[in-house]
Amino acid sequence: MPSQRVMEWLLDDAEPSIRYLALRQLEGKSESDAEVRDARKRIPTAGWAAQILAERDPGGWWVHERNLYVPKYLATNWRLLVLSDLGVARNVPAVRESCELWMDRWKLRGGGIGGNSNGQGHHCITANMTRALIRLGYANDPRIRKSVEWLVRTANPKGGWSCWSFGDRPSTSRNLDSWEGLSVFAAYPRSKWTPAMQGCAERGAEFFLERELHRQGERYAPWYRFHYPVHYYYDVLVGLDLLTALGYSHDRRLASALALLRRKRRTDGRWNLDAIHPDVAGATAAWYQAHPRDRPTPWGLEAVGGPSRMITLIASRVLARVDGTAR
Repeated sequence: MPSQRVMEWLLDDAEPSIRYLALRQLEGKSESDAEVRDARKRIPTAGWAAQILAERDPGGWWVHERNLYVPKYLATNWRLLVLSDLGVARNVPAVRESCELWMDRWKLRGGGIGGNSNGQGHHCITANMTRALIRLGYANDPRIRKSVEWLVRTANPKGGWSCWSFGDRPSTSRNLDSWEGLSVFAAYPRSKWTPAMQGCAERGAEFFLERELHRQGERYAPWYRFHYPVHYYYDVLVGLDLLTALGYSHDRRLASALALLRRKRRTDGRWNLDAIHPDVAGATAAWYQAHPRDRPTPWGLEAVGGPSRMITLIASRVLARVDGTAR
């Protein structure tokens, strides 16, 4: 558990999303607890979520109605991904209306969600959207079930996914930065898993564990910085949060990533926000240089380089799982 001072900072009323998540994930309070109910009720009206919702068009979209994906990271897709991390749920009418618009526009062939104009799925989009909608309260929606089944069918038979997998064929390559598929299983209730889902999640987790959450070819600097919003980019903290949520908290192959996490903790017990996007390197950076019009608009909730409530919350829940104090 964080120190008392850090915990008081996370529980500050100024940011009800972090207060709600800390009460639930670090203090282990139930949804019926009075403090939890009060914090969640305030999420749409104060703090980060309220700021995002205030920018929403009454028609249900952000920026413009024509395209829910661009501009990155300001359009509807990106706003709903962040709201799903902030404890917002479909019982908020504006959120429900935007979610229904999102799902209606991005239908997956066969009945799921996360498809393009032809109904084809794309790993990153389908998985991110599915995870977000589960968190937003749609776990029981049959469209979510169809999307999870699609992720199982299109996974690499050896475990993992490729960011460049389109359509209904299994992935032919695998990347650590294709973490989104596995994140769906961390969000989807275990009671709903089929044996095929169980096997898919286990093979995906093993792919990450074999590489100790960071080893894949040459060292890639952005993986060692902690960032938020995550969107579809990976870093070691993303991997740790994912694998510990799936129950691998005590696997010895997390040692390197956990050592990095502990090294990056400030002397006051908090963690900094190292970056927002686009902070890329290698081929990705070169691509943006060649295609400047496609470069995303940087957008974040907190100042880079300073202590971050979001990063501190995520890091603290990782260590709580590892240390056996998660509640």
